[in-house]
Amino acid sequence: MNEKYDTYAVAIIIAFGSLIIGGLMAATLAFGSRDGFLFALGAAASAWLAGYAMFFDRARGFIALTALSVAMTIGAIILLIKL
Repeated sequence: MNEKYDTYAVAIIIAFGSLIIGGLMAATLAFGSRDGFLFALGAAASAWLAGYAMFFDRARGFIALTALSVAMTIGAIILLIKL
């Protein structure tokens, strides 16, 4: 484990996994968009795993999981807007 990335990994897990995407999950539940909720849940799980990829110094996995999280977040926002 690389010690200089630990702080950034924890920040990614907290910021994306719980605050930003958690709010998106709550919004999609409030408006009744089940598909949007599942996209937001997938984005949160992907962002959560990206933090662990950074913990274990897996750069390609981190980039792939972060890109997947961003794509799923955009998908959830598009589904939320279409309501």
